[in-house]
Amino acid sequence: MPRRQKRDQDGLHQRPDSPFWWATIPNGRGGSTRRSTRVAVAEDPQGLKAAAVRAGWLASGAPEPAPQGPTFDELLVAYLTQVTPTKRDPERDKSSAKALYPAFTGKALSDIGVADVRGYIAQRLGMGLAPGTVNKEIGLMSAALNWARRELEWDVANPWQSRRQREPAGRARWLTHEEADRLIGEAQRALRAPYLVDFVRLGLHSGLRSSEMLELEWKRVDLQANRLRLAPEHQKSGKTSVLPLNRDARLALESRAAWRANSCPKSPWVFCAKDGSRIASIKKSFAAAARRAGLQDVHPHDLRRTFGSWLIQAGVGIERVSKLMRHADISITHRVYAHLRPTDLAQAVAVLDHVGNKVSRSSFTLGPDTGEEGHTAVSSD
Repeated sequence: MPRRQKRDQDGLHQRPDSPFWWATIPNGRGGSTRRSTRVAVAEDPQGLKAAAVRAGWLASGAPEPAPQGPTFDELLVAYLTQVTPTKRDPERDKSSAKALYPAFTGKALSDIGVADVRGYIAQRLGMGLAPGTVNKEIGLMSAALNWARRELEWDVANPWQSRRQREPAGRARWLTHEEADRLIGEAQRALRAPYLVDFVRLGLHSGLRSSEMLELEWKRVDLQANRLRLAPEHQKSGKTSVLPLNRDARLALESRAAWRANSCPKSPWVFCAKDGSRIASIKKSFAAAARRAGLQDVHPHDLRRTFGSWLIQAGVGIERVSKLMRHADISITHRVYAHLRPTDLAQAVAVLDHVGNKVSRSSFTLGPDTGEEGHTAVSSD
């Protein structure tokens, strides 16, 4: 990306955090201030339109009034520098902020109301963006405003709250045991990615996310106790977890340990290259193996979903599955996996078949004395 050049010599300035030209104008107190011209640099690379806006302000002697109270720019600068760096995926906030800036830069937070938020959401959806993408932008603004109210004691409203859009149902792809065997077979043939087969096996039998496996260090693996540890910074929930290893997960890790001993004994990473560096991505090799196995619409995250699906189908209780999947809320487990146990409902209603033996089958017949529909008394003997 070419470096933006300052143009203070003619009163215009490009800010690295804004897509607009900014103008330097007198503040009426013997000094100067900078205001957004709302003219996009991309549409006016020479700054001619922006210069005309600035000239108009100077000629009238009454540029746009300065915003009252905290501004959108001040909010995002504070949140992105103080909160975003502590998140597991800070790039998500940065991407959302980049989308929000063109619509709200230079505005006071008090001037951004419900109508503005609705208009922004409608515009983004009208551009063909997925509701999930727009929800990330809504979430950033709502979280930033709530944080500013709580931590900075700003007296600002939050028109973004409760504006999330309905998202389509998530993917429900999981592998059958036969499909998993085919995928493992093709992963074994991936000579340029010798780690892939162990990645697939560990994913199928541990429920770890792709990033959790690729970032797994040997110091957090205890083969003697058959378990591994995830600290708050290692997983989405931000909590500490100790996960048990079954036979297949252990075999995958033992295979990695043997490969490491021969190729890069000093590497701290479970999934590493011959030079000891961490494997950053397995997407290409995984996609190639899935294609050779004849599997459609299969992604690395589906290994985790398969782990949960197999547990549910094997009769493991939803509560234990939720703990093994490390879901923040058991409702997530219910929504994604409960439909895989339809026999639970059949077994539940079958209980009434046994209860029915305790009462007379003529409970709802004509009463012997009254001639009216009534309950026949159960014999006491």
